[in-house]
Amino acid sequence: MDLNAALPHPTRSRWTMEAMLQNAVWLILLVLLTGFCVFIPGYAQTGIFLNILEQSAFIGILSVGLSIAIIAGKMDLSIESTMALSAMLTAALAAALGPGGPFGIPWLIVPATLIIALFLGVCVGLFNALVVLKFGINAFIATLATYIFLRGAVVAFSGGRGIFGLPEDLRAIAASRIGAIPALAWITIAVFIICTFILSKTPFGRYIYLCGGNSLAPFRAGINTTKIAVWAFVIPGVLAAFAGWLLAARTAGATANLGIGMLFEAFAAVVIGGVSLQGGVGRLSGVFAGVLLLGSIRTAINLLGMPPQYTQMIQGGLVLAAMLLDSLKTSIRARYL
Repeated sequence: MDLNAALPHPTRSRWTMEAMLQNAVWLILLVLLTGFCVFIPGYAQTGIFLNILEQSAFIGILSVGLSIAIIAGKMDLSIESTMALSAMLTAALAAALGPGGPFGIPWLIVPATLIIALFLGVCVGLFNALVVLKFGINAFIATLATYIFLRGAVVAFSGGRGIFGLPEDLRAIAASRIGAIPALAWITIAVFIICTFILSKTPFGRYIYLCGGNSLAPFRAGINTTKIAVWAFVIPGVLAAFAGWLLAARTAGATANLGIGMLFEAFAAVVIGGVSLQGGVGRLSGVFAGVLLLGSIRTAINLLGMPPQYTQMIQGGLVLAAMLLDSLKTSIRARYL
């Protein structure tokens, strides 16, 4: 028996409208890509789309962590600096362990740099959680302070100089391809899939949404809201550090100003993707579409030979449009659903 056919017409209409609202960013992306392919010469190429996936990898991974924090009702502005410090530590340690370094243990480069990077992410996340939860400081202010501190730490650690010429074993991780698709794209997709599964299919994921929507209700239900809040800071820190490790591998080094501006791009992708700043609402599939949307626009601007500042102007407009769209969706749901 066809259950959809058996549904009353109003129910099917509400289901269709809800599906359109939830996937609005994908519809916008489809329309935009179609327009770019039609009106921009050379855009409709497989290589262009693969390049968009590869170039969006770091913003994508940062966006996942930031989304989880916001859905849980928190905020983490330190992810960009965490990524930069992770990349700098990765480059320094890889240079030290490389054939020409003081230690010269090449086989240890990949595991050692990855462990150090992830450990850094855990430490930053725990520090943010401690400041916010123990001392009651607003998460926006606390993580902004961490952002500034870590940016200074990157410059202090490097002395303002870059570190380049990383060993090939580390570079190959981010520069290789699996089939015709860049490894970075596969890694980013895997991060989205794993975190989507956690958020949608596990009790922990449901607790993230519950705590972000109304922290008092899950507390009364016996959920350890403090533990969920700690994880809401640790996960973004770990993902940011992982992105930094990949970024160092991709660029074969690190500089003191590495990654500047990526926080705002990640924030734009999260908002465009439909994650509510009020907490408790949002899906990573929409965030992925937001990341691809920003990457597509950046590529279009480059192909048209327009100044790069137009990218920032368009991103600002998209964030404002996303907020207006979110308000519109809330009004539609309240009135018709």
